[in-house]
Amino acid sequence: MATTKRTCYLIQTDRPIQYDRAWAIQKQLVEARKQNPDLPDLLWLLEHAPVYTLGQGSSLDFLKFKPGQSNHELHRTERGGEVTYHAPGQVVGYPILNLRRHKPDLHWYLRQLEQVMINMLDSFGLQAQRKQGLTGVWIGDRKIAQVGIKVSRWITMHGFAVNVNMDMAGFGQIVPCGISDYGCCSMAELGVEATIETVKTAIAASFAQSFEVELISKPLPKLVELANI
Repeated sequence: MATTKRTCYLIQTDRPIQYDRAWAIQKQLVEARKQNPDLPDLLWLLEHAPVYTLGQGSSLDFLKFKPGQSNHELHRTERGGEVTYHAPGQVVGYPILNLRRHKPDLHWYLRQLEQVMINMLDSFGLQAQRKQGLTGVWIGDRKIAQVGIKVSRWITMHGFAVNVNMDMAGFGQIVPCGISDYGCCSMAELGVEATIETVKTAIAASFAQSFEVELISKPLPKLVELANI
């Protein structure tokens, strides 16, 4: 007998979104699912306007500028991990999942997100891997995808980011993820000419496979409605 896959909404926005707006929507989506755990999972794929974000316990020592003296916004969030950089040309993924439907295990969830990125990059001919003791996805000694999550009552927020064809200069103003020994790279730097749209499509396919869900596309207005349930 065939097993019915769980439903997961897929939202894709085609313009860079200010970080604080997306963050507020995430919080609403999580709170709605705390109140009603039967609401469906969703995956939001987007780009951000240039912004630096800090994890909950991130050290300011990993900034190469003083807070308030950058051309870009700086936000301290509730996710794990150290400082990172988002900008157009990078696909950010925010899965809002009830892990009780999957596996209530944070280590498993982090590894699943990394596997989504590894499989996606493989579809573009890039052999990515994990690096022992570190999060994210790597090509050699350079990080190409970052992972940072927050889980509350087994509802997830924040997620992952993969560098597609972004201007990498912003990473030069920080110690990315607090790791000074290694650098960052993008798909474009490695010779892959991929559009944001094709990468989003590949991420969605990899996510559906890894989490065994059926993705149902929803527009952003519907996302905002869901946020206010």
